[in-house]
Amino acid sequence: MKQSIEHQRKRILDRIKSHEEAIQKATEYLATGKHAQWSGFRARFVQKVRNGKELPPHADWVKNVFLPRQQMALDRAERMLERFSE
Repeated sequence: MKQSIEHQRKRILDRIKSHEEAIQKATEYLATGKHAQWSGFRARFVQKVRNGKELPPHADWVKNVFLPRQQMALDRAERMLERFSE
């Protein structure tokens, strides 16, 4: 049973790291435009295309939708980790 809990704890830590990296890339994108083609920003169904080129995500979408969702997911994962630590 202990191995199972340790495995779950490691998965939560990996998830936290993933969310932190996504938040970092989003803030860098908002500041400098870097990571515009990062796969985490891609549309799920249909890409926006203009003149044959794929458009980067809209900055308002990143700021108002992507970042808050990632921050909520990060908070949720941190709370789960606290429960495992108790």
